Amino acid sequence: MVQSECRLLRGLLGFICLFPVCMSISSDLCPSLKTVRDSLNITLRRRFMKINFPINYTIQVHYEEVFRLRNISRLKMDYEEEPVQQRDLQDLWLWVSQQGIKRVLRVLPERHPTRHKYLSNLENLFRDFEAFYNQNHPADEQRILPERIQNIWDHLTDQNYEGWRSVTPKSILDNCYRTMLCLFKECFSKEDENYDYCEVLNWRKGKKTT
Repeated sequence: MVQSECRLLRGLLGFICLFPVCMSISSDLCPSLKTVRDSLNITLRRRFMKINFPINYTIQVHYEEVFRLRNISRLKMDYEEEPVQQRDLQDLWLWVSQQGIKRVLRVLPERHPTRHKYLSNLENLFRDFEAFYNQNHPADEQRILPERIQNIWDHLTDQNYEGWRSVTPKSILDNCYRTMLCLFKECFSKEDENYDYCEVLNWRKGKKTT
């Protein structure tokens, strides 16, 4: 009985020692993510993704690549049988964001200022964040995704899928920025604890137009 209690105590002490490490894993993502956030500020988005393009210029993306706050709200609706985890939405955000940058890069001439002064660097920042993200959030290969999430992935990875939509280059990064603050708000909430980054109406009010 005494030996059993000692083993239990040692296990508990071991967990307590590891707990700060576990807590720091998630927070390790924040510096890298804040660097991405800084490069997505409204001044840079407007200059490189709007002013540097012809008026009303659009590119073709898949429907599912227009990933907005409304999409997050719909996907998070309460389905008891197939709940969507935050990791599911973060995975989608990361893939869609990187794909959006690649789509813009494909249409830019090699010497276009947006390419070599902005997007190429942003692409590298996302790649660095992805490395941190995958290291701290190992994929669960055995987990079965909710059907509505799996359907999105099937469309995103289907080379024959023809669900196309026209969007402006700036809107791609606008959506990326806003959904990032919503899905990773633990990295940003201390900067404005009373603000709900996931609430669409809050953005419309103009308080957080960036």
